[in-house]
Amino acid sequence: MLKTSWSAFLSLLLVFLSGALVGGFASRLLTVNSVISGPPTATKRPDPEEVRKRLVTEMKNRVKLDDQQVTELQKIFDDTRENFDKFNEKRNAEARALRDNQTDRIKAMLHADQLPLFDQLRTEHEQERKRRHPDQKK
Repeated sequence: MLKTSWSAFLSLLLVFLSGALVGGFASRLLTVNSVISGPPTATKRPDPEEVRKRLVTEMKNRVKLDDQQVTELQKIFDDTRENFDKFNEKRNAEARALRDNQTDRIKAMLHADQLPLFDQLRTEHEQERKRRHPDQKK
């Protein structure tokens, strides 16, 4: 009976230790992969013209477009870009109006001695935004 109890104890201990070993190894493996991959980095957006050329080439090769269809595809891309530009101009104007309204409402609630401090704060924020995103317009 003593041998059976001892054998059962050793078996359970072996199972526990092997589980701890596998768990530790898996945890280390996941941690190393997380550190290697790191936080997502900002990647530069691809050049729209390069993307367009790649799409046209892919359409020509895989869909077997003829020359007339390629010309029509280029026209479709041109029209779509123009529509997106108009959409973005409208959206940017609306967003600018919302920001201006917000600024006006904040200024209306501030005391006269707070206005220069608020203007200074806004100037600092604008400078920081320009420093971080030099390619963006206001």
